[in-house]
Amino acid sequence: MNKSLSAGLCLLLLCPVSAMAEGPFDGTWKVDMSKVQMPKKPDVLVLKDGMYDCTTCVPPISVKADGQDHPVTGHPYYDAMAVQIVDAHTVKETDKKGGKVVATSTTTVAPDGKSARVEFSDSSNSSGAPVTGSAELKQVAAGPAGSHALSGSWITATMGEMSDNATQITFKEEGGMMSMSSPTGQSYQAKMDGTEAPYKGDPGISTVTVKKAGRNSMVETDKRDGKVIAVLTSTVSADGKTMHVLFDDKLRNRTMSFEAEKQ
Repeated sequence: MNKSLSAGLCLLLLCPVSAMAEGPFDGTWKVDMSKVQMPKKPDVLVLKDGMYDCTTCVPPISVKADGQDHPVTGHPYYDAMAVQIVDAHTVKETDKKGGKVVATSTTTVAPDGKSARVEFSDSSNSSGAPVTGSAELKQVAAGPAGSHALSGSWITATMGEMSDNATQITFKEEGGMMSMSSPTGQSYQAKMDGTEAPYKGDPGISTVTVKKAGRNSMVETDKRDGKVIAVLTSTVSADGKTMHVLFDDKLRNRTMSFEAEKQ
């Protein structure tokens, strides 16, 4: 889920008189959870014969489903995972990093096996309170015969209410620089000409570039160790009240979009 959630303004150096004017992205924005469009590409899970496999995770994950911690590699947010089979329809996952719990989730599959509900708490990229929330899943393909009800291909049909720290973000442009900050501790200050800058507070993102794409639009490119992992195209409405964001997940090859309202 999570991770990660993150301006065409007057050229300040060329327009000093209007440099103090508020730009279209300046301020704090809150995501409207009713307008989130989740990826259509499914996650594929298999829980069978005591093993849990996430084949669409990047990199793929395969651990024993015995409730014990097992090491996983290649994931910046956690280095160990415990998968516990609670019953025939319920599974609990606990992620750790450096021995510390950074995320928990409980997935309960409906009796007909066609839908599921996930409740989670995630502090893997937060320096403050954990992000909490829920989601409703829809099964688009069944798992193999004899596997747990969790097995199959799933898409996120709807997101439930999430804690405010996961749905708010603040932007400020000044002197040709765009500054971003969030309640979970992520931040950056980047020139709006595509120059690479450090991305702080997120173990999965190393650097960022920000580039104008019109007066009311900007393109943010997130990188991890030099590799592009996500591109966010943000556009503020003409009345300045809403912002549309298209999130292109290059790492997992899927897209989602959402709208945020200016607070």
